[in-house]
Amino acid sequence: MKNLNIVLVEPQIPQNTGNISRTCAVTGARLHLVRPLGFEVTDKNLKRAGLDYWDKLDITYYDSLDDFFEKTNGGKYFYFTTKGLNLYTEISYPDNAYLIFGREDKGLPEDLLYRNKETCVRLPMRNTLRSLNLSNTVAIAAYEVLRQWDFPDLARKGKLTSYEWD
Repeated sequence: MKNLNIVLVEPQIPQNTGNISRTCAVTGARLHLVRPLGFEVTDKNLKRAGLDYWDKLDITYYDSLDDFFEKTNGGKYFYFTTKGLNLYTEISYPDNAYLIFGREDKGLPEDLLYRNKETCVRLPMRNTLRSLNLSNTVAIAAYEVLRQWDFPDLARKGKLTSYEWD
């Protein structure tokens, strides 16, 4: 089984983190939260968005970005940013990829992006608009990686409740 890692650096909006946690749960991605967080993990909005999937998460907390890099040394990091030079679909994501996303209001530190320009990726969008919602961006990015990996260990067909598909 391949491992996908979703990293949120200092997330501020509990509903976004809740939605992202649900995406991680249904895809089997690991969630990494880098403090400080803009909310308490017990926040009712966070729990509501992730609802009954919170206990299905593989989640790790870090005290800072330095702590994250120290504990995941050697990982394959991809920085999602509106400032990226590469399209997210142009990257070939390896096993154990870390998709790193910044704060909703500030993004990732520019010095970090500058030092890692080859792995800074973006979703295309209109030049006149600021950005896509964080939870939507994470879902798009995660499913692109999973598509490249041929959706390992994920159900490929749905089931009807009252009927059988032919």
